[in-house]
Amino acid sequence: MQFSANQIANLVSGTVEGDGNVTVSTFAKIEEGAKGAISFLANPKYTPYIYTTESSIVLVSNDFVAEKPIKATLIRVADPYATVAMLLDMVSKLQAHKPVGIEQPCFIAPDVEVPEDAYVGAFSYIGAGAKIGKGAAIYPQTYVGAGTQIGDGTILYPGVKVYHGCKIGNRCIIHSGAVIGADGFGFAPNNGHYDKIPQLGIVEIADDVEIGANTTVDRATMGATRINRGVKLDNLIQVAHNCEIGHDTVMASQSGIAGSTKLGANCMIGGQVGFAGHITVGDGVQIGAQSGIAGSIPAGKRVMGSPAIDARDWTRQVVYIKNIGKLFGRVDNLEKKSE
Repeated sequence: MQFSANQIANLVSGTVEGDGNVTVSTFAKIEEGAKGAISFLANPKYTPYIYTTESSIVLVSNDFVAEKPIKATLIRVADPYATVAMLLDMVSKLQAHKPVGIEQPCFIAPDVEVPEDAYVGAFSYIGAGAKIGKGAAIYPQTYVGAGTQIGDGTILYPGVKVYHGCKIGNRCIIHSGAVIGADGFGFAPNNGHYDKIPQLGIVEIADDVEIGANTTVDRATMGATRINRGVKLDNLIQVAHNCEIGHDTVMASQSGIAGSTKLGANCMIGGQVGFAGHITVGDGVQIGAQSGIAGSIPAGKRVMGSPAIDARDWTRQVVYIKNIGKLFGRVDNLEKKSE
C-alpha cells in the first residue's frame, strides 16, 4: 500500500511542507530512513538526523524550526509521536488477518459456546463453564480454566494461561506466556515451617487492558486482584495478590508489586520499580526506573531512587555524589595548608 504526503496529512490533520505527491509504503526510524519510508521526529536528540535522513516523509511538530535545508517532505502535526502511533495502528488493522473458527485438535468443554466470529487455535483448552465473547481470539496452546470469562474482541496470544474463575474484559490483549490467576504468595509460619494459605479469590481485568509477555497477575486470597480499564503492563511484570491498578496506568518491564498494594489512575511507572506491600500510590504519580517504593505516595508526585524520594531531590543527590571525589580533594588540600 502506498500513501502520498497529502493523503497522510488529511488523515492526521497535518500541514505539508514540500512535495505533497511523494509517496511512502513503509515506516523507518529517522536515523535509518530510506526512500519510500515515513519517519518522525519527537525526541530533540534525534534532530540532527532530520538533515541527513533518506526518508521521503518526516512527521514533525508544529513548532519545529529547521536550521538548514531538509530533503524530506515534512508533515507538521501537534504531536508527532501520537500521530505515528495512530498511523501504525491504522496500517496494522489494514494488514491484519483475523482468524475465525475452531482448529483441531483442541479441547472445549461441552457446555462452552464459541461464537461464530471467535477463534480457538489448535491445542488450546477451554474448561467447563467458560464464557467466550464475540470476536475473541484464543491462539494455539492457550489454557482457559473453568468458569473463566473472556470478553468481546479480546486476544489471548499463544501460551497464555488463565486460571479458573478469572474475568477478562472486552478488547484486551494478553501476550504469550502471561499467567493470569496463579496463586498469590500466601504462607503462614507454623513452628519452623510454612503452611499454604488457600487463595480463593480471582483476577478481574477490565476493558482495553494490555498485558505483556511473561507477566503474571496473581489471584486474590479473598475477593479479587483488579486491573482497571486501559491499564498497560509491559513484559515480565509481577502483580501480587489483592493488588489493584487504577485506570490508564502504564508500567514498564521488570517491575513488581507486592500484595495488597493499590496504584492510582494515570500513573507512569518506569522499569524495575519495586513496590512494598499494603501501600497506596495516588493518582497521576510518576516513578523513575529502578526506584524502591517502601511507603505510600500522595497523588501527583514525581519520585525516583531507592528508597524513592522527590525526583528533584534525587537529581540533586546524584550531582552531589558525582562531586564527592572533588570535595574530598579540596578537604585534603585545606588540611595540608592548615598543618
